[in-house]
Amino acid sequence: MFVGYARASTRDQSPGVQLNALRAAGCAAVFVEKASGVQRDRPELKAALQTIQSGDTLVVWKLDRLARSVRQLVETLADLRRRHVGLKVLTQQLDTDAADGELIFRVFETVAEFERELTLERSCAGLAVAKALGRRGGRKPAMGPSEIKRAKAMLMDSSVTVEEVARQIGVQPSTLYRHIPGGRSSLGQITDG
Repeated sequence: MFVGYARASTRDQSPGVQLNALRAAGCAAVFVEKASGVQRDRPELKAALQTIQSGDTLVVWKLDRLARSVRQLVETLADLRRRHVGLKVLTQQLDTDAADGELIFRVFETVAEFERELTLERSCAGLAVAKALGRRGGRKPAMGPSEIKRAKAMLMDSSVTVEEVARQIGVQPSTLYRHIPGGRSSLGQITDG
């Protein structure tokens, strides 16, 4: 059985062309999505994938109607392949049920792996440049050297609670302990207030 899936983009609000092509291809059921392809939650695609059974074929007008990234496409193809469901793309004449169907799956997997490696390579290069410029990745620490010094001075007074010090610095007590391991006991002599 052929099951069609159409998605109307923000540019082309009417899925009419897609629907006509899917019906002409012999789709017994057609699911129409009116959402951006970038969104992960696409209920009509989910419904189409739940309807399809082993031996069926999912039919789309163009590959970009099914997925908006190579990664998303490979994930969907892997799911279809695992369930023994074919994919037919009308405008690009792709058909995984044809003799070269296995090759199509392998090419997409290879492209996805290549994309992952490029992303990793770019990330590493960016981190190296940032490091060379003296920058550090990640979030800015909740307490800098001046806040730590101020907190230590306040903690020297035993009449001030850790919670009060944390509140005045603008952090949680756990953050205070993370920046001053051992808390009050690590500061040496404590004066009585």
